[in-house]
Amino acid sequence: MPHTPHPSSPDLSTKAGRKAWRHETRMVAVRPRRWGLWLLTLGILLMLLPGATGLHSIYGWSPRFLGLIAGALSVPLLVISVILKRRYHRQRQGGITPRRPT
Repeated sequence: MPHTPHPSSPDLSTKAGRKAWRHETRMVAVRPRRWGLWLLTLGILLMLLPGATGLHSIYGWSPRFLGLIAGALSVPLLVISVILKRRYHRQRQGGITPRRPT
């Protein structure tokens, strides 16, 4: 007896279905992923700033220290976005229509 997918499961057998699935999963957890990537980019730039420009103080704070803080704040946001995306994927493949987290 062949497996018949749940009606709300994505149709990955066609090119249009796979494209729709990629678009749908790309829209899950947009805000935490976006903020995490911005903070990570800011952290990397702040880590490179002293050597590239000779700037060694931003309002009394070391740019390297600020870069480490930005990088440390980005990690939980990126982990949360991965967890939300995996949860959405698992629920969607299981046939449950999940609530789309932002």
